Amino acid sequence: MKLSFVKMHGAGNDYIYFDCFKQSIDNPNELAIKLSDRHFGIGGDGIVLICPSDVADAKMRMFNADGSEGRMCGNAIRCVGKYIYDSGIAKKDVVYIETLSGIKRLELKIDGEKAVGATVDMGRAILEPEKLPALFTGESVINQSALFGGKEYAVTLVSMGNPHCVVFVDEVDNIEIEKIGPLFERSPLFPERINTEFIKILARNSLQMRVWERGSGETLACGTGACAAAVAACLNGHCDKGETVTVKLRGGNLDIVYTDESVKMTGAAEEVFRGEVEV
Repeated sequence: MKLSFVKMHGAGNDYIYFDCFKQSIDNPNELAIKLSDRHFGIGGDGIVLICPSDVADAKMRMFNADGSEGRMCGNAIRCVGKYIYDSGIAKKDVVYIETLSGIKRLELKIDGEKAVGATVDMGRAILEPEKLPALFTGESVINQSALFGGKEYAVTLVSMGNPHCVVFVDEVDNIEIEKIGPLFERSPLFPERINTEFIKILARNSLQMRVWERGSGETLACGTGACAAAVAACLNGHCDKGETVTVKLRGGNLDIVYTDESVKMTGAAEEVFRGEVEV
């Protein structure tokens, strides 16, 4: 059986997208593992199914490179918004996408006949550790010490529909993320694993970030992770609520605005190529 796909990325966070308005996929977990391989597959951080929805313009289902299903992906959802606009599924500037973390509102940036980016209302940041889930006490975890691999780190926990552990460091370029990332991801403190952001403060409202994503390893960008980083930076006094926080990732920049009511993320969405794959 042949499946048509579109390769897209947001800030280098690349996924293989399938239009499930036109075709059906019965084994997305296995397909994600097979196709995400950068040597023997198409290559990507996972796959995304763009599906019909009874409550929104489209439904997004995303699967990590290890086959696990994610609840939300901030970079992928911008690409979904681009696809449904460009393909005519929803030819309007504001679209709504159903996810496992709820319905998200996207304000699309249009250039000519194409969507080139979006501002996504990611909803409210969740700080209660039991909702991530994480085995910490209290109403929130802000700059709290915990041991990972026998070393003490100060962590701030944020959920943006998926769980994040934010760590502020003096230098991000030289950290051994392939060694350190799995220590956080698979720590018993996080029963459902965790995404981890390592953050350097560049200036007021400017951050540099590397991310270790559960199920995918290091990726060039993570939209929900950038949101969590901005929230954590505000909570720790490094950035200002209500102001634009620029998060510099390896694949590009994202702009985040954090308020008590919501977190809004703005970034690009780009198509790379289209093709067919035999499965």
